[in-house]
Amino acid sequence: MAKRNSKTAAQQCRYYEVDNIFVYMVETYINGNFETFRRLYHELNKDARRDFMDFLLSKEFLHLSYERQSLADVGGNLSFFF
Repeated sequence: MAKRNSKTAAQQCRYYEVDNIFVYMVETYINGNFETFRRLYHELNKDARRDFMDFLLSKEFLHLSYERQSLADVGGNLSFFF
């Protein structure tokens, strides 16, 4: 596969067929695919990298991570019954 450099977030969304490349990158990192995350980050252009950092610090991301944690707590509590 050829190297992909200096791509916008929109280009990455189309290439990887995802709605939001930033959410995809975070989920990749959470799943433990650190090399894939690193590659995705380095494929972004400078402005997209800044936008990604803004996304990480945004309320949307904090809300997303809170929902994920809430679901994990519920799942953990449900496993008690099974």
